[in-house]
Amino acid sequence: MSMKNIILAGALAAAVATPVLAQEPVKIGMITTLSGPAGYLGQDIRDGFQLAIDAEEGKLGGVPVELLVEDDNLKPGNGRQIADRFLNNEGVKLFTGIVFSNVAGATVPDIVDAGAFYISPNAAPSNFAGKECHENYFVVSWQNDSLHESAGQNATNLGFETAFVLAPNYQAGKDAISGFKRFFKGEIVGEVYTRLDQTDFAAEMAQIRDVAPDVVFQFHPGGLGIAFLRQYQQAGLLDMVPMVVAEPSMDAVILNAVGDAARGVNVSSHWNTDFENSANEAFVEAWKEAYDRPITYYASQGYDAARAIASALKATDGTLADADAFRDAMRQAAFESVRGEFSFGPNQHPVQNWFALKVVDGEDGKPTLETVGTVLENHGDAYAAECQL
Repeated sequence: MSMKNIILAGALAAAVATPVLAQEPVKIGMITTLSGPAGYLGQDIRDGFQLAIDAEEGKLGGVPVELLVEDDNLKPGNGRQIADRFLNNEGVKLFTGIVFSNVAGATVPDIVDAGAFYISPNAAPSNFAGKECHENYFVVSWQNDSLHESAGQNATNLGFETAFVLAPNYQAGKDAISGFKRFFKGEIVGEVYTRLDQTDFAAEMAQIRDVAPDVVFQFHPGGLGIAFLRQYQQAGLLDMVPMVVAEPSMDAVILNAVGDAARGVNVSSHWNTDFENSANEAFVEAWKEAYDRPITYYASQGYDAARAIASALKATDGTLADADAFRDAMRQAAFESVRGEFSFGPNQHPVQNWFALKVVDGEDGKPTLETVGTVLENHGDAYAAECQL
């Protein structure tokens, strides 16, 4: 054998002996609220997101991923510290998970200013939707105002003429009341901002009784909503003043906790378990098999956020090195959402339908949320025109 052939044979043998290197997993940093009365919100986002990864056996869009999860304890400073650690110690370029707008306000700017991407599965404060929008910031859930705009439209559709409105005194609470007022055509006869850690609403119940509005709109997510509804029933207001809320004030966990106190409450939502589309049916079935607890819209948003990311990773072969390519792929929203029709508006926030739900008796006699109509179609948000990308 000639020397040339010997060298060639050796090279071929080495090539056969050397295994093909596995693709390095894309790290995804999830900063979310896992503890305290609102801990189930982050748990459901995390588990919905993980469900999408599990469906692909550890991948998203065919690309291996590694999900890094940390609890922000609903503290903005914690969120910012976790983001810094993920960015500088772990080299994370893709983030998600934040539940509360005060945490997002302290954390998201650092993430996107560092050249990383943030894909929101929940919090979406108004300032980030308008003048402070960013090309690396996408929202898969809704803009804070828009879900409460749907409640305002629902209250108008139901014929209510006067409303008493309440929400916690932080950015999402302010956005909630602004959104409701933007679409409610009646008169606001009471407006109260509660504390974000408040659990005793006796004074507010007395005010509602004194004013005697046609309807009450309140935004109190998680444990706050459970406390508010229980006290509303105990105060005897449930049979006196109807309530119209958006989905954060009546998710499946709150419904399960308050039981009869929820009967008859009118709810507006972008998603429900009874939506008849293939993506939602598969999601609901997978959740029931994986987790022994109620399914919430937080879980659906975590799942959709993962599927949106999967579509972009698939289109870019799992690399974020070309930020423009990943950004363009995200904007396509080339995934089947569990809520049905979905697209991104010019500020990279959702354009979607909103539906009227009502708490009724289910087949087992327990209160359940039933979709009864459409409130808004192809609805974006009020701040998109202010965003210049």
